Amino acid sequence: MEQIFHIVDTFTTTAFNGAQIAVFPEAAALNETQMQQLAKEMNLSHSVFVMPATEKEAVRKVRIFSPQTEIDFAGQAVIAASYVLATRGDIEMDGEHTEAILELKSDLLKTNVTQTDGKPSLVQFSTEALPIVDRFTPTEGELSDILSLDEKTIDNVLFRTRLVSCGTPFLIVPIKYYDAVRRAKFDYSAWSQSVAPQTAAQEILLFSRNPDQQDVEFHLRIVGPRIGLKEDPPVGGSLLAFAAYLCSHEHITKGTYTFSVDRGTEETRRSVMNLEMDNKGQNKLTLRVGGEAVMMAEGKVYVNAR
Repeated sequence: MEQIFHIVDTFTTTAFNGAQIAVFPEAAALNETQMQQLAKEMNLSHSVFVMPATEKEAVRKVRIFSPQTEIDFAGQAVIAASYVLATRGDIEMDGEHTEAILELKSDLLKTNVTQTDGKPSLVQFSTEALPIVDRFTPTEGELSDILSLDEKTIDNVLFRTRLVSCGTPFLIVPIKYYDAVRRAKFDYSAWSQSVAPQTAAQEILLFSRNPDQQDVEFHLRIVGPRIGLKEDPPVGGSLLAFAAYLCSHEHITKGTYTFSVDRGTEETRRSVMNLEMDNKGQNKLTLRVGGEAVMMAEGKVYVNAR
């Protein structure tokens, strides 16, 4: 059985940057085992499998797999799937902006595809959640040991370390300097000896208000016990938690905020994400995430029919 696939670089306008995502746009004949095998074979952060929707409002149903397991949501996977569907004509472009709804494993997701010169360019999706914010976190001394950084690099002027969950819990830590974010090294021994394991977080989201590029306001990086020292994984799955984290601070007044964040470097495939969050001072948070994409490759794989 043949399966066509596309490789898309997401959250970038430049080839060989951003997050690499595999998209299988005609995956209706695949079962769950085959999808997981293909995701493992592709060995990218995520592989997306597209099939006919079961909900009448949706244009397509998508399932997202890492090489290890199926996941409910990943921002870069949504960007890649929408971009491929629009490129193929499965999302029919109607004017400059076209709205389409994707059916995910957990919910329906509204997307908006912008076209430039007759081709899809920017993809934006809207999502919302009821975040859980916990102020029980490791001390700054524990955090500095966990991150192999000087305690003075932790930025506690405007923001504080907090645990935030919008489905997946992240321990979010403000860092003063961009180079300190890049220099941080996760220390498993220090982690296990701190109160961190009691927080239920398995990943730490580091951010700095002093990025090295002028086109963004924040630089982000994820580290943790399940992430290798040299890895710099995509942060799309943490963006809702990051927005909720910002809104949990009293000096972030009610209103709509538009800003950009990045992850990675030119050597580690830099990604740029455009965010728009509505802080209404209520429990529910709405976030709109936008990003561009570049089609890098397409091909066929052969799967045993079973």
